[in-house]
Amino acid sequence: MPESAKNSSAAVKYVDSEDEPQYSLCCSMRMAIAVVAFFGFFNLYALRVNLSVALVCMVNYTAFETREGASGVGAQTMNLTQQELRCGGLEEQKLMDGEFVWDKTIQGFVLSSFFWGYIVTQLPGGWMAERYGGKRVFFYGMVLTSVATLLTHAAAERSWILLVFLRVLQGLGEGVVFPAMHALWSHWAPPLERSILVGFSYAGAQVGNVVTLPIAGVLCQYGFAGGWPSIFYIFGMLGVVWCAAWYLIAADTPHRSRWITKREHHFIEHKLTGQMKKDIKREKTPWRTIWTSKHVWAIIVAHTCGNWGTYMQLTQIPTYMKEVLKFDIQTNGFLSALPYIGYFVGINISALCADTMRSHGWSTTTVRKIFQCSAMLISSIFLIATGYMDCTQPGAAVALLTIGVAAQSLTYGGFIVNHVDIAPKYAGILLGITNTFATVPGIVAPYVVGAITKDRTQEQWQIVFYLTAGILMFGGIFYFFFGSGELQDWAREQDTEDEESSVEMKERMMSPG
Repeated sequence: MPESAKNSSAAVKYVDSEDEPQYSLCCSMRMAIAVVAFFGFFNLYALRVNLSVALVCMVNYTAFETREGASGVGAQTMNLTQQELRCGGLEEQKLMDGEFVWDKTIQGFVLSSFFWGYIVTQLPGGWMAERYGGKRVFFYGMVLTSVATLLTHAAAERSWILLVFLRVLQGLGEGVVFPAMHALWSHWAPPLERSILVGFSYAGAQVGNVVTLPIAGVLCQYGFAGGWPSIFYIFGMLGVVWCAAWYLIAADTPHRSRWITKREHHFIEHKLTGQMKKDIKREKTPWRTIWTSKHVWAIIVAHTCGNWGTYMQLTQIPTYMKEVLKFDIQTNGFLSALPYIGYFVGINISALCADTMRSHGWSTTTVRKIFQCSAMLISSIFLIATGYMDCTQPGAAVALLTIGVAAQSLTYGGFIVNHVDIAPKYAGILLGITNTFATVPGIVAPYVVGAITKDRTQEQWQIVFYLTAGILMFGGIFYFFFGSGELQDWAREQDTEDEESSVEMKERMMSPG
């Protein structure tokens, strides 16, 4: 693919040489950090998505629908079609009634409020991680999120407004995490291991979905403290435990790690020569160059469009399975997790394939575009097909939805790691920028879906899936034309040893005699 004429550097093909220092990823310190980070992102998403299932059993649907019926909108039984009656719609609806009379508007506020806080701390999180290190930023963000989760039960019992406030706090805490981890990986991940390390660590998020959704469904019915409150107590405590492990094991850079061997330290520094300094340095950020780079905007658009699909599915799959497929809460939880099993498997396969292709001479730009565009296209096709399934075809609906969600895992060979490709020294800041834009769908999607699906019909959900597919396709096309995987000139780092040698030479030339 042709690159911008402004980028004078040729496309780099990373191929290991036998003469270069090597250090196996297996049993390495960078793998240990990836494993701990994996469980960190497990907790991150467990704390984020638990409310999506909990809300299904917290809300008293019969109460507010009966109230609407009394106002002339129509009683619940009048809204049930023959198809829904065959699927047991009314019977299952009663089984899922909770204690809070919150209509679609309030539910939209509760689900989207997390992203009000999440969008605020993206860029500050990346900036702080670049200046002070990703380890501490990640740690403090997770502490805030875990504590807020532990207080969720008490807040919900008092007021939905107080619950919204706590969700905003959770968003503020989680907003710094992805930029912080990107900043940390820019110091730890050699070029040919980037997709694998980043993909594996972030795959914890999908395992968090897989585990949390079914467990939350079971806890809704059988958990302590009345069922749904146990969801927040259990996952909040897991978050606190993880924070202690992260603080003990992780390090901002190999230079600051107490556990790394000298040989692995040398290996990482050698692989990152010309890209990163040995330790965190506070340098001036080229803001204007970043904001005017078409390659940065390609990531912004791909990230934002991709997140519309991700967040729509993340927050709305349990609702779709309840309203269209008519699953009970326990079945809902387990089947809502299936798409993320596919996502988890896909992440690790796509990351491995992407790095393997690059090690065999494929340019980074070509690899990123292949994976990103494939993700958007395949996901769009299967989401549209899902919209034509109803409660008489639950197996087909779940299968299509699983493939549609799993296809988005290909982005882990695409834009997800692209920030580290084009500007590793500013990777945290870049992710903060792109994720700020990409958080907007998390705020908007619940409102849009709620507005479109007011009557909870299959036809209304088809509109949701068509809209999502169109947004995904636009993101893929934009990235195809403007994306790049090459290190940008404005992000190059002169090797520290070369700088020191240059200084010594100048001193010798200037010294008398």
